[in-house]
Amino acid sequence: MTVVGIDLAKNVFALHGINAAGKAVLVKPDVRRDQLLDVLAQLPPCLIGMEACTGAHHWARQLVKLGHTPKLMAPKFVAPYRIQGKQGKNDANDAAAICEAVTRPNMRFVPIKSEDAQATLTVHRVRQGFIEERTATINRIRGLMSEFGIVLPQKADTIRRNAHQMLEHLPGWAGRAVADLLAHVTTLDQRIDEYDAHLKQVAKQDERSQRLMQMPGIGPTTATALLAAIGNGHDFKNGRQLAAWLGLVPGQYSSGGKARLGKITKAGDRYLRTLLILGARSVLASAVSKTDAISRWAMALAARIGYGKTLVAIAAKNARMVWAMLAKGQAFQPAM
Repeated sequence: MTVVGIDLAKNVFALHGINAAGKAVLVKPDVRRDQLLDVLAQLPPCLIGMEACTGAHHWARQLVKLGHTPKLMAPKFVAPYRIQGKQGKNDANDAAAICEAVTRPNMRFVPIKSEDAQATLTVHRVRQGFIEERTATINRIRGLMSEFGIVLPQKADTIRRNAHQMLEHLPGWAGRAVADLLAHVTTLDQRIDEYDAHLKQVAKQDERSQRLMQMPGIGPTTATALLAAIGNGHDFKNGRQLAAWLGLVPGQYSSGGKARLGKITKAGDRYLRTLLILGARSVLASAVSKTDAISRWAMALAARIGYGKTLVAIAAKNARMVWAMLAKGQAFQPAM
C-alpha cells in the first residue's frame, strides 16, 4: 500500500488504495465516520489524497498524527481523472479518481491549515456574514419605504438617518416593521464592531501581522486573513504565484506566438481578493497628497490606464510584497 484516495462525506467514506505497481489493493466504499481513523491506523505510512472540502483540514491533521502524508486538492482538479464513460460517478469512483490525481507530478495542492488558522478564518467568515446581512437589511428598508413613495439615497449612513425621520410618514404597521429593521441594523453594527476589535487584538499579538500592517493598504482585517490563509507563503514559489492564486492577474489566451491578455481571472479566494482591492482603494485615495515612490507610481498608472485597472495593479503589487515579507521574514521597506 503506497497511495490511498479518500472520498470525504458526512457519515460514510469511500477508500481506494493502490500499491507501487498501481494495482488496487484496497477498495472500501462504505467506511463509517467513526471507523475511518481505525482503518487508516492499520495501514503503513501512505500518501493519502483528499478533496479540499468541509472537514478536509481536520482529517488531514489527524492523518499526520498517524504518520501518513495527506494531500488536499481542489475538486475541479480531481474531476478529469474520474472514469465517466464506463462506470459513471459514485463514491467508489470518486475515491479512485482522487487516488489517481494525488500521484500526478504537476498536481497543485491546498496547504493544510492549523486549528488556529481555521479559528481566525471562522471569525472572518462570521464577520463577513454580519456585513452581508446588514447590507441586505439596509436594502430591504430602502425597498419597503419606496413602496410608499419615500425614495432614499443608496448611501447606508443616509438611509439610517433619513429612515428614522420618515417613520411617522409610514402607515399602520409599516412604521413598526421598518423601525424593527433599523434596530436590527444597529445590533449588526455592534456585532461587527466587536469582531473588528477581536481581529485587531489577534493582529496585535502576531509579529507577522504587525509587519504586514506597515504596508499601505494592509490593515488588521487583511493581515489576519492573509496569514490564516497562506501562513508563511512557503507553498508559493514567488510573489507572482500568490497574485495568480488570488486571481489578480490577467487571463491568457495565447496561440501562434501571439499573446492575448484579457480580464483578471478572479480565481482563488474571493474574500482575500476583495480585501486587497479595498486596501488598494485607500492607497490610491491617499496617493494624491503623498510624494513617495509608490504614490507617484499609483497616480501615474491611474492617469494612464484608469481607476479600476490601477486598483487591481496595486492589489497585485501588495500581494507580491506580502509574499516577500512572509516567505523571507523581511520588514516593509518603503521606497523613497
